[in-house]
Amino acid sequence: MESKMFKIYAREDEQIQLKIFPGHFVTPQSHITHYMDITTMKSRCSEAKRIARVLAKNYETTTPVDTILCMDGLEVVGAYLADELTKAGILSMNAHQTIYVTSPEYNVGQMIFRDNIQMMIKGKNILILNGSVTTGETLAKAVASILYYGGKISGIAAIFSAVSSVAQLPVCSIFQQKDIPSYGTYRGHDCPLCRNKQKIDAMVNGYGYSKI
Repeated sequence: MESKMFKIYAREDEQIQLKIFPGHFVTPQSHITHYMDITTMKSRCSEAKRIARVLAKNYETTTPVDTILCMDGLEVVGAYLADELTKAGILSMNAHQTIYVTSPEYNVGQMIFRDNIQMMIKGKNILILNGSVTTGETLAKAVASILYYGGKISGIAAIFSAVSSVAQLPVCSIFQQKDIPSYGTYRGHDCPLCRNKQKIDAMVNGYGYSKI
């Protein structure tokens, strides 16, 4: 699997490199033809800072952001993104004029926010930061959860997204499906790779992969 890996480079900054593994992979929602490895992108400070700088350009100074909700373990990128947005003059309605950076908790598949975290969500303008978006279903659940807890969605940012919008909200991403023309995502019961009896390489999610 690793021997087939290749890289693509961001148009805005060629030093942002996305590692891609072709094959047959299973996510919690679908089967996909390529796995996007964002491990170093969210762990190395230099890469995280470059990603944050590019993503920040998508948001006007009139877009209020009080909290960045980090999915897929993207807290390092989220912290740099908060810094970039603050330097750009993005409005924050928080009394201390700074942006919260937090992540969700999952309980039996449901996204929840404990009482001590809800003050970062309720009545706040939330920017959702995602790693790799395939079908958008997990993202849609995140939007629903934020609204349930009284938050407002300011925007959705991602490193890679196969969809352009979720819940009628645009997804601003560094890489899109057009960057990987052969990329495909399918429901399990309608997967052509399964029909062709192609072996599943790994189970994957935003945190990584586990070979089968």
